[in-house]
Amino acid sequence: MSRFDGYVLRQLLVLFSFFLLVLVGVLWISRSVSLFDKLIGGGQSGLVFLEFTALSLPTLIRTVMPMAAFGAAVYTTNRLSRDSEMTVMLATGSSPARLGRPVFYFGLAAALMMSVLTTYLRPASIRQLELRQVEVSRDLTAQLLNEGSFMHPADGVTFYIGTIDSDGTLNDVFLSDRRDPDNPISYTGARAFLVRDEARINLVMIQGMALRYNAEGNKLSTTVFEDFSYDISALAAGHDELSRNIRGVPTPDLVRPEARARLIGGSGYSSGEIAEELHERLAWILICIATPLVGYATLMLGGFSRFGLWPQLLGAFGILLGLEALRGFATPMVVERPQIWWLLYLPSLAGLALAMLFLRMAGRPLYLLVGGDRTSV
Repeated sequence: MSRFDGYVLRQLLVLFSFFLLVLVGVLWISRSVSLFDKLIGGGQSGLVFLEFTALSLPTLIRTVMPMAAFGAAVYTTNRLSRDSEMTVMLATGSSPARLGRPVFYFGLAAALMMSVLTTYLRPASIRQLELRQVEVSRDLTAQLLNEGSFMHPADGVTFYIGTIDSDGTLNDVFLSDRRDPDNPISYTGARAFLVRDEARINLVMIQGMALRYNAEGNKLSTTVFEDFSYDISALAAGHDELSRNIRGVPTPDLVRPEARARLIGGSGYSSGEIAEELHERLAWILICIATPLVGYATLMLGGFSRFGLWPQLLGAFGILLGLEALRGFATPMVVERPQIWWLLYLPSLAGLALAMLFLRMAGRPLYLLVGGDRTSV
């Protein structure tokens, strides 16, 4: 690797890290607001919120990494051109394709990081996130211990607590169970306690009243009690099943025929969904090579202009949007017809082909015969 290659590669890596940090931070903030409200409002601790956000980072990084690589290549090329460094290198006889070698090395480094991320880290994080979501949904104690708000731990169940004392005593408790529409029942209690009995959680209410409505006889019965125990463990019954998300399936299971057969038979996924998920993971690796090369090659088409390379910048951004639209067009087609899985690689291959074409055009400009002399344009 020449000194120029190393110089450009260092700039690319520094800018790539900066753009990646900024883009991930913006997406993380936008998504964490709703997640914070859901978890903290549901009685979970700040550590649970940090754990959930950490598990979502691989997906966020995978989403923005091609854009960060594209931005680093475009910004670096534009700065080298603006500072005349690229002009000096071209004047020494180096071709645009030769000067693009550090961009290609940079694309390989980004693709290597993407391969680890998309084939291992992201599926593992999604699977762990689903497991933790099920555990949190079963944590009824955290869900119910919220003052002054009506909570719905299950369909047809409403729970309210007026205040909570420092010793854990619940005051002014209201519980409405409408899971049986013909016989709804409501409980009120001046005080209550949550008591764990092995795997069960009981709500013990003191000095309260139970109201039961019988729809068949159109009667309302009232029962006053000194103490009453209500098993709330059944409220978590709907959260025991964990369906296997194909996004969290390890990559080897998508490749091995016997594991694919289990996914089709046991989890109900079609062969098209499995093929789309597998080849999408691999296509993300190739797109990390294509996007920086497209950005660099497009800017190399521009010559000297007092207005800079803004037309080329807009053109590079338009090409990036076109490649993304092409990927979105190919995904549903592969799900329906898995034999055309190669369509998922078409955006990356199209980007590489455009980069090669632009570099060839930049290295061999058109010539016009003016007054017997050849003048490049």
